[in-house]
Amino acid sequence: MGDLSWHDRTDFDNADRGFVAALPAQVIKTASGKRVWDTGAYTFLEGECPDTVNPSLWRQGQLCAKQGLFAVTEGIYQVRGLDLSNMTVVEGDTGVIVIDPLISVETAAAALGLYRAHRGERPVTAVIYTHSHADHFGGVAGVTDGSVPIIAPAGFMEHAVSENVYAGTAMTRRAVYMYGANLDPGPEGRVGAGLGLGTSEGTISLFPPTIDITHTGQEETIDGVRIVFQLTPGTEAPAEMNFLFPDHRALCLAENATHNLHNVLTLRGALVRDARIWSRYLNEAMMLFSDQAEVAFASHHWPTWGRDEVVRFLTEQRDLYAYLHDQTLRLLNQGHTGPEIAEMMELPPGLDGAWHARGYYGSVSHNVKAIYQRYLGWYDGNPSSLWQHPPVESAKRYAECFGGVTGLMEKARGYLEADDLRFAAQLLQHAVFAEPENQEAKELLAQAYERLGIGSENSTWRNFYLTGAQELRHGIKKTALDAGTGMAAALSVEQLFDTIAIRVDGLRAGGERLTIDWDFTDLKEHHRMQLSNGALSHWKDAIPDPGSNGADLTLTLTKPQLLGVMGGKGLEGIDVHGDSGVLSKLMSFMDDPDPNFAIVTP
Repeated sequence: MGDLSWHDRTDFDNADRGFVAALPAQVIKTASGKRVWDTGAYTFLEGECPDTVNPSLWRQGQLCAKQGLFAVTEGIYQVRGLDLSNMTVVEGDTGVIVIDPLISVETAAAALGLYRAHRGERPVTAVIYTHSHADHFGGVAGVTDGSVPIIAPAGFMEHAVSENVYAGTAMTRRAVYMYGANLDPGPEGRVGAGLGLGTSEGTISLFPPTIDITHTGQEETIDGVRIVFQLTPGTEAPAEMNFLFPDHRALCLAENATHNLHNVLTLRGALVRDARIWSRYLNEAMMLFSDQAEVAFASHHWPTWGRDEVVRFLTEQRDLYAYLHDQTLRLLNQGHTGPEIAEMMELPPGLDGAWHARGYYGSVSHNVKAIYQRYLGWYDGNPSSLWQHPPVESAKRYAECFGGVTGLMEKARGYLEADDLRFAAQLLQHAVFAEPENQEAKELLAQAYERLGIGSENSTWRNFYLTGAQELRHGIKKTALDAGTGMAAALSVEQLFDTIAIRVDGLRAGGERLTIDWDFTDLKEHHRMQLSNGALSHWKDAIPDPGSNGADLTLTLTKPQLLGVMGGKGLEGIDVHGDSGVLSKLMSFMDDPDPNFAIVTP
């Protein structure tokens, strides 16, 4: 661990600054009674750090656990600790602008209720999404019915869908590991997520933006509040933006600069982010706004006050991503691979000793590998890596070489005793994949993961290790997390058809050819869908009169009726021309995604 100043209480002072009131300890629930968030679940962090948690991560958890309504500056408030992200409320002439309404409708409503309890029943007059991740828009229906202006960076809807829906099932499954959703909060389990305490588990919603921010320098006045925007695409999200409130001398940094090293590639899965452009946009933010900002706040963590401190913070954050990018490129051009560079990489003292640069959420190790991946891909250039056996087949061969699974376990015990937990885990993974029902091998691997998790400064690594240990011992716990279904009504027809196309089993459908025309009366749109060679293509086009267009089936309907069809409600109320069995045939080729697939076992 770097030369950290454990006696520096600046972060604690800033995390407490402006405190107005906390939401009383309570469990926030959905209308049906499902638990969404427990405001008292992390009170254990008030105690001393136990032996089961890395002290640096414990400190970060204590900071993130400070819950309630806080004043940032006159007219700007934040609600923190009611979800993974913060909700910011800016007071205007007639009401309030809500920035990033959390993940869930229920937590967003509770956050707005806390604000109103102390600042009055002001109506919501606008919503701003800083970027395209669900923890920054999912609760929007908890603060508005969608009738107010909604502001977002250009490309928001495209990326909100691609990052949260297309691969949503796999991302949601991995997010269970990343955020420790199945771990109980406590010193032996979940102590937070580095970026915040954890993810709420309520109702996800989405209203499409009504105002796009298309260029840096764009200025909008919303409810009497002036806002100057800086587009930052390709940073922490593909569509993201910072913005200044010049009359408040306050700078919103979205999720581009927070009090930890962020992810260049999140462990739940996403597009690899561009560390080079990330650094340059932070520099641009300083050039554009530092002379006008006396406080900088973000959609996670606590603000930074004072112009000099804002500049120092942004400079170090800028240098952090630039350093990782440039040093990775320097070393890969010397022939080193991603795993090798990750072991070689050391931060300089000025960054290694900065609390806000610690790897609580992203890590130097997996960020370096992500930068390597962005430029050179998964292949390390070694021919032996080109066509390896998949995990189960490799595991069987490793077991054979070690004299069976018993031999693998015997060797692994030696590495466990020598505290080489990393290699013990590698050997024991092969043992488990070679004999998935071998309980002794699973327990040994669980012990290795548990010890790795306890020592990790990175919250997401800890959660992955401990969740892996939990599943090895107790099996897969089914998750109720949303994989994008709550966003369906906001998707375009093209995006909805994309979600159908990625579920088609190409080999089973390979010998079929069919064409369906969709005529949407409410949208005044016509779409053609064609299955051929196992691929489902679709495009928006004019459709000739039914019967003369070459389609096997033509459906005349509304978009809500399409959602009903996709939800299994059939064709009732829809005008059908042609063979309705064609739709059933198409649906028969579709696989259902598995939200509970195995990760630590085959």
